[in-house]
Amino acid sequence: MIARLQRASNTAGLLTYLYGPGERGHHSDPRLIAGDGHGAPVELLAESGPLTYLAHALDAPVERLGARAPERPTWVCSVRSDPRRPDLTDSQRAAVARRLMAATGIAPVGDPDACRWIALRNQPRQVHVVATVAREDGGLHNTYRDAFRLQTECHRIGTELGHVPTAPRPTPRAQEISVPAPSITITAEFSGSALAKGASDDLSCMLLKHAGFEQIEDWYGRRHRLPTTTPTFDQVAIATHAAEMLRAARYRVDLAPSLDMAWMSTPANPLGPYVAGAEVLQLTDRIKAAENGVDLRQAVDHLLHPEHGVLERVREALEAAGEQINDLDEEAYELADRFDLAAELVGSAQAELVDPDHELSEVGAPHHPPANKRAHSAKLPDPRSAALATSPAADKAKASSALGTAAADASAAVRPAQVPNSRTR
Repeated sequence: MIARLQRASNTAGLLTYLYGPGERGHHSDPRLIAGDGHGAPVELLAESGPLTYLAHALDAPVERLGARAPERPTWVCSVRSDPRRPDLTDSQRAAVARRLMAATGIAPVGDPDACRWIALRNQPRQVHVVATVAREDGGLHNTYRDAFRLQTECHRIGTELGHVPTAPRPTPRAQEISVPAPSITITAEFSGSALAKGASDDLSCMLLKHAGFEQIEDWYGRRHRLPTTTPTFDQVAIATHAAEMLRAARYRVDLAPSLDMAWMSTPANPLGPYVAGAEVLQLTDRIKAAENGVDLRQAVDHLLHPEHGVLERVREALEAAGEQINDLDEEAYELADRFDLAAELVGSAQAELVDPDHELSEVGAPHHPPANKRAHSAKLPDPRSAALATSPAADKAKASSALGTAAADASAAVRPAQVPNSRTR
């Protein structure tokens, strides 16, 4: 079970998309399966009338904040299940949505001032949870580590449903029959030459000669050396080629890193075998060279793209490493858990930086005082007025506050005036 977290600024537009056919026409039978509107009839609003009323029901706490409202107040999470497993029913999906709302702190169990949210389905094996980050008491939900909490709860739910496979116990392998072969070491000498030791049989000697080594026989025994006049790049190429041929012939070869072509740094490959690191280094240079917000957004998109970005690839690689550790050694579960945690932290960082296009494009642009984006009419239509109604808990709190204020006023009316006392020595 995998969760994807995003933030949006237009709740009505988001609901129109989720209840519509979708970009590829894959949405079918959209329906509301769960939700909590804190007094607003979200179930009725979703079944009759435009979706604008449902958006008003979710946005009501945000509109009450006025100028304190965040720019992207809508919290949306898409949860997909394993296609190889049986699909969940609507009631099971609703239970999953409630657990995710409680795990993230958006709607803890028993909290009368929690955020408003709904859960809807528009395609198999997936559920969308839409919530507002504004609470009924006027506070804002802290979204920090929401992605980490989502992935942790999804893993827990998947384990309870039996969707997370356990690492199989390794089966003993049959004893492999191998022919003993000498170990050959190819090292670089202080004199600037390359020396191969351990090649005592005719086959290894023939392969070293074919690669370009010269054979020497003296009181030290049979050895193979490259002349000191051989250029460094040629030494690396010859030693690497010799090691490849010897290994193909099933010799054990210990090749010095300074003579390994894979470890050699070139202007085209400055980090040697770390090709991925070199590409990220080029991306870093491109980010540093950005001259305006548009150039910066285009460069950062290679880093943060939700499907093909660097962070997504790193997250997948860490997950794969954890799974491979479990497959190879079930006793190393603590190490596998650390890789899984690292993958979740990268996913959390990716979610915190999701959809930064608008902000990045405005970097360096002249700033203007923001217009009042949340001007409201003096009188709202009846359906919207019902949506903007406060929760029963908030009304009760206001009533208690009003009674306390009235009592304080009455006490002040009957209290005699106090005359300041003069201090005597």
